[in-house]
Amino acid sequence: MQRVTGAPGLAPAVGPFSQAVAANGFVFVTGQLPSGPGGLDDQPEDFEAQVRRTLENLRSVLEEAGSGLEHVVKCNGYLTAEEQLEPYNRVYAEFFGDHRPARTTVCVSLWGVALEIDCVAVLAPGGRA
Repeated sequence: MQRVTGAPGLAPAVGPFSQAVAANGFVFVTGQLPSGPGGLDDQPEDFEAQVRRTLENLRSVLEEAGSGLEHVVKCNGYLTAEEQLEPYNRVYAEFFGDHRPARTTVCVSLWGVALEIDCVAVLAPGGRA
C-alpha cells in the first residue's frame, strides 16, 4: 500500500488523511478542492475555473500515485447549487473526453468551496503501488 501525502502544486492536506492511497491495483483519491498552493484563499473566482483547478488537482494526485485521469473508473462530484451542473459537465468533458468513468454528482453543502471531486482509478501499467 502506498500513501500520497502531497502532490506538486497542491496545498498540504488540512487534517489527518492522505491525498490518495494506492492498494491492490487501485488508487483512491481524497476529495479535491479548487484551491491552489496557497490553500482555500487561493481559489479562482469563476466557477468553471474552479472546476478546472479541481480537476487539475485531481490529475496531480493521480499522477503522483502512479495513475492518471485516463485510468479513472469512478468519480464523485459534490456541487453546492443545481445551476452548477451544466458548467461542471462542460469542463468535466474537457478533461475526460471519450473516457467516461462511472460518475455520481450530488448537490450538498460544503465548507468554503463551491465543489469537491474524488475518484477511484486503476494504477497505470508499471504504476508504483
